Amino acid sequence: MAETKPLLVEDVEYQTAGSGARSRRTTFSTTKSKSPNDRVASLDVFRGLCVFLMTFVDYAGSIFPIIAHSPWNGLRLADFVMPFFLFVAGVSLAIVYKDPSHKERSTWKVVARTLKLFLLGILLQGGFLHGITSLTYGVDLERIRWLGILQRISVGHIVAALLEIWDPYEKRKKDSFFMNYIWHWFTAFVLSAIYMGLSYGLYVPDWQFSLPQSASFGSSSESYIYKVNCSVRGDMGPACNPAGMIDRTILGIGHLYAKPVYRNLKECKISYPPSWCHAPFEPEGILSSLTSAVTCIIGLHYGHILVQLKDHKERLSNWSIVSFPFLVLGLFLALLGIPLNKSLYTISYMLVTTATAGITFSILYILIDVYGLRKLFFLLEWIGKHSLCIFVLITSNIAVIAIQGFYLRSPENNIVNWIVTSVVQK
Repeated sequence: MAETKPLLVEDVEYQTAGSGARSRRTTFSTTKSKSPNDRVASLDVFRGLCVFLMTFVDYAGSIFPIIAHSPWNGLRLADFVMPFFLFVAGVSLAIVYKDPSHKERSTWKVVARTLKLFLLGILLQGGFLHGITSLTYGVDLERIRWLGILQRISVGHIVAALLEIWDPYEKRKKDSFFMNYIWHWFTAFVLSAIYMGLSYGLYVPDWQFSLPQSASFGSSSESYIYKVNCSVRGDMGPACNPAGMIDRTILGIGHLYAKPVYRNLKECKISYPPSWCHAPFEPEGILSSLTSAVTCIIGLHYGHILVQLKDHKERLSNWSIVSFPFLVLGLFLALLGIPLNKSLYTISYMLVTTATAGITFSILYILIDVYGLRKLFFLLEWIGKHSLCIFVLITSNIAVIAIQGFYLRSPENNIVNWIVTSVVQK
């Protein structure tokens, strides 16, 4: 088996018998690929869309808060980016490991790539790079952030990849897609059940933390002790949820994300906000990694359909059978009181966003692989083919710093500084 690359993920090349990317056919009948090097164009475009959305909401979110992450419960455009990344990672794995002839060797490759992805995430988001306002670098190991975007993707990647490698399709004789991959769905159910059990079963006691005033809302360098009153079970608010307690206990509060999005809540915008508004919180935390891995497993199922079915209508029909029931179920759970929450990666959030990813991918597949409108998406396809490199350039601020280096007469007269002072800060 040829060596493969991990997510952002896989640089996938696959001969899809149902691909009509090179033709202008307006029918859903089966179309043969003309070249063994044909790519799954819609998959590249979807991956490129993920990177584009990430960049767009990061830089435009400060100007248009309506597209930035929801402060706590609710869904905005930015809240779809992470599930989309995880979904496309799962789809890609079904193609990469469709024939794992050497399971042990493939397993070690998956483990190695997972570690590389995890360590790259720490480098990019652990605090080592200080950003565009300071060209220095270095991080205090007592404050380093251990988890982040790439780390979360690496967890979903290894879970889904090991399931695919050690539970191959060829050994099954059943016709049902669900029964063929019963252990995949069983794993997804167990992870979801563990998440629900811990989220609503763990008791969260009162807790306190000490932070320098400069690390919260003040400007003083003196430390201050904040106390948070909880003594509850099953709370899904920003102060007393079990996910935060698990991260504070295992990782330590100094290693969590220092500027959580819930600081944009109205409660935290007053003169004397509640104590929990000052606390760090990890949106890519340990408990929510369980449900994020489920997103990757569901994406893997979409990949199975892409690999094993050769007809456009069959693929779209099977994708729809998964997408729309999951969407309805997620919205129903939200009505029952399980909030749509990205920071906690709740069950309802997982179902709704994964279903949305499946529907979006299906639409792109229709436009590109069925109707042959590939040229309209050439930019997104190019981004998708180089997604990891572009992700690193954006996350590390290298691209912004490069633009910032061009100025008129003095270093302050650059386009980045103008945007920050004239647009963002206003």
